[in-house]
Amino acid sequence: MTHIVEHTRIAVAVPAYWDGVNSLTKPGGPAAAAILAAGIGCFVMGLVTTLAAGLSAFSSAIAFVKPVGPLSGKSDIAIAAYFIAWLVLYLVWRKKDINIGPVGTATLILVALGVLGTFPTFFDLFVR
Repeated sequence: MTHIVEHTRIAVAVPAYWDGVNSLTKPGGPAAAAILAAGIGCFVMGLVTTLAAGLSAFSSAIAFVKPVGPLSGKSDIAIAAYFIAWLVLYLVWRKKDINIGPVGTATLILVALGVLGTFPTFFDLFVR
């Protein structure tokens, strides 16, 4: 038994952003915001690690939990940077379809710089 199926085209008005009802795809903005925010958080971790190695006053100021030392402040600041960046970027990009290529490239660069900032051979260059 053979069935013949006719394909028809239906014109539908689709909003420029995903509203959860009328569109079949979601915008890429929220995902791009989370990805770039992760890169920013990694970069801030490397930056804070380097600053703590070079500035003893900064190192003691970010020792939020005394038994842990400055590591507690480094991680807290990096996590806060991630969440703040994610929130701001999400609010700006939530209804936009962002090209993920440049966002991915920027994230990889930020992660690489963040990792570099956590290596002792790098941050020891800034120790007085």
